[in-house]
Amino acid sequence: MQQPSPTPELPTTAVQLNHTAVFASDRRLSAEFLATILGLEVGAPFGPFLPVDLGNGVTLDYYEKRDEPIQSQHYAFLVPDDQFDTMIARLEAVGVPYYADPSHTEPGRVNDLFGGSGAYFADPDGHNLEILTRPYARP
Repeated sequence: MQQPSPTPELPTTAVQLNHTAVFASDRRLSAEFLATILGLEVGAPFGPFLPVDLGNGVTLDYYEKRDEPIQSQHYAFLVPDDQFDTMIARLEAVGVPYYADPSHTEPGRVNDLFGGSGAYFADPDGHNLEILTRPYARP
């Protein structure tokens, strides 16, 4: 009789996001936009990708896609309380409107969800970006 295979060991750490591709019509423009608002650096090109390192082991790898329209995505960034107002000031300095809501109906306002601050804004390709200082409380 054949013995059953031993059960493989499961990882002892949680699954973590390492990177994701962000489609852009101009990867340099979009990567520099995000890096400027969040106070980050654009990394060296890696193949067709231009990374923005979020500082937590995760990169957004901008990938240029010029032959078809960019489908808008949502990216939310948990940011330190003491940097939120600076990020809002950067948006204002470059003339990018921000909103308290994801539908962009409350211009020039921030929200106070979960005891923190949050705002939404669009990047050059229309991705709906969010900065928030408290994670959403999930059931």
